[in-house]
Amino acid sequence: MKKANYTHKNLVIEILASSFDTNASVNYIIKQDKHREKRIRALMDYSFEVCYLFGEIFLSNDNKACALIVYPDKKKTTLKSISLDLKLIFQCVGIGNIMKTLKREKLINSLHPKAPFSYLWFIGVAPEDQNKGAGSKLLQSVLDYSDQQNRPVYLETSTVRNLPWYDKFGFQSYHEEYLTYHLYFFSRAVKNQ
Repeated sequence: MKKANYTHKNLVIEILASSFDTNASVNYIIKQDKHREKRIRALMDYSFEVCYLFGEIFLSNDNKACALIVYPDKKKTTLKSISLDLKLIFQCVGIGNIMKTLKREKLINSLHPKAPFSYLWFIGVAPEDQNKGAGSKLLQSVLDYSDQQNRPVYLETSTVRNLPWYDKFGFQSYHEEYLTYHLYFFSRAVKNQ
């Protein structure tokens, strides 16, 4: 695993946009119109920028998988973060989806702990490279890194086929919410080294 930087931005966006194209949670907040694919890319651009400011971005050594981590305890409101949020509204979500997006984010944040943790916002593998172990290897590296940082890991997923995968890595389900799709909430405690 390696830390990504700005030279990797387009690669990260491409991996995430292609691997989350049919994701129910992503498509819930994205305005569904003829620009949907462009909007998903804009969401991944936004996510990259937020993680670059307030978290970390990791790539597998073969550049086939990536993970975006946010540290909520390090997030703060800045001119840059406000600019990014406005860009998200106009390029991704659309005015009509603002309220449901804010409501979902409020729900997610209300279920997170107050103590520092790693929020695994996105982990994706290029579709042609899925089911070959790249995602598992990257996830294990992210978990080892979070353990070294003494941070539990939290995530949500709407992808039912991934539920056993997260279970295999020691995640515990702690909540489920139905929006217009099922959103599953998982956490993994720090493992002692």
